Amino acid sequence: MKQLTKAEEDIMQILWQLQKANVKAIIEQYPEPKPAYNTVSTIVRILESKGFVDYEKQGKGHVYFPVVLQQEYSNQSINKLVDNYFQGSFKSMVSFFMKKNDISLNELESVLKEINKKQ
Repeated sequence: MKQLTKAEEDIMQILWQLQKANVKAIIEQYPEPKPAYNTVSTIVRILESKGFVDYEKQGKGHVYFPVVLQQEYSNQSINKLVDNYFQGSFKSMVSFFMKKNDISLNELESVLKEINKKQ
């Protein structure tokens, strides 16, 4: 699966939330200052070429919808992060966040409970 740019990921987050939207509806979800119509339209077409979205014809326009599930992309992104920055070790990643105090002991215990539930 291809990696997304920040702008592409922003649009995908909106499409995952809305499920289906035309370019105008996507733009409405952005805070001010909103991006230009042509910019969003171009990025959506790039997402289509990358296989992340597809569309249905609606009148003279298109309604876009995600083809890749958010969970699927999240899993791939996390795995890439772990591989690129922590030599493939989730233990190293958790240790890094513990040392940087970005995760509390309570949060870590909660994560361990979730892991144990899945086993």
